[in-house]
Amino acid sequence: MKKTQETERTQGIWIFGDYRNYFQNRVTLQLIAKGKELAGKLGTEVTVLVLGHQVHQFAMEYSAHGADVVMVVEHPALKTYQVETYTRVVAGLVEAWRPHIFLAGATAFGREFFPRLAKRLKTGLSADCVSLEVDPEHGWLIQTTPAFGGELLADVITPEHRPQMATVHPGMFKERIHDKTAVSRIVYPEVQVEADDRVQLVRSKPEQAQKGNLQDAPVVVAGGRGLGTKENFGMLFELAACLGGEVGATRPAVMAGWAEEDRLLGQTGKSVKPRLLITVGTSGAVQYTTGIQAAETIIAINRDPNAPIFKMADLGLVGEGRTILTLLLEKLRRRI
Repeated sequence: MKKTQETERTQGIWIFGDYRNYFQNRVTLQLIAKGKELAGKLGTEVTVLVLGHQVHQFAMEYSAHGADVVMVVEHPALKTYQVETYTRVVAGLVEAWRPHIFLAGATAFGREFFPRLAKRLKTGLSADCVSLEVDPEHGWLIQTTPAFGGELLADVITPEHRPQMATVHPGMFKERIHDKTAVSRIVYPEVQVEADDRVQLVRSKPEQAQKGNLQDAPVVVAGGRGLGTKENFGMLFELAACLGGEVGATRPAVMAGWAEEDRLLGQTGKSVKPRLLITVGTSGAVQYTTGIQAAETIIAINRDPNAPIFKMADLGLVGEGRTILTLLLEKLRRRI
């Protein structure tokens, strides 16, 4: 691997362990699996960094999912996430240990925390990546991310500065199977932790659980601007109920007020991997299709026969979304 003066002392792939809402948010586990694949090509190890208080159980979980090293920073001031405190602590660890690559999930947390960290470390950051590969000769992390409003996919590298940092959209990679016999090195570095007194947590309460889990649904029915009206979009909820599925939406549909933000699919929303996905009135823009590409079977309905969505569909129906949905619902109602 060719090295510059800036990169010659860096090694290892780090992943930030975001354990909040652990059983629903699996992006850290997905990154461990991808990190192991990349580490094999670079001949290095995967380290998961965990900050918090009384978080040993999560260290064991990351070990069971493939981490070679789990670095744990335990302190009462880290029990609740505070961006300035986390940034200061993690920046100090990176400067001391000098990882070659550092990854995090492109969640609301990752989108706030990682840009601040990259700025402090004076390195680059690719956000909302949908793919990661490495160039073993140079040690470059090839970060594929949507560009120009999602119309194109761009491959980005950080040739001079380290660590190479990226946030990755949840659902892009498949996590490894839990192995309770796996063994990792658990490291507790000595770190001076000082809470930021400018911000204090007054109170908190858990968010109310949604009725359904879109990301784990076996069937997803998604709609876009091509449906024309909120009334037409509402037909998707009945279709999803008939099929035992959940409803997703494109950004234009959410912006129009037809669906809640938590139903957003794509680059800035959720990624799904259902056995069946029915997408109605969606053109097939990259910022949307990055969230549905893991679906086993895709049925697309669009009035434009040249719509890009048909290129990734297993079955395409050309016609008005409302007309086709009406016929489909009539058939399903007779069977219920």
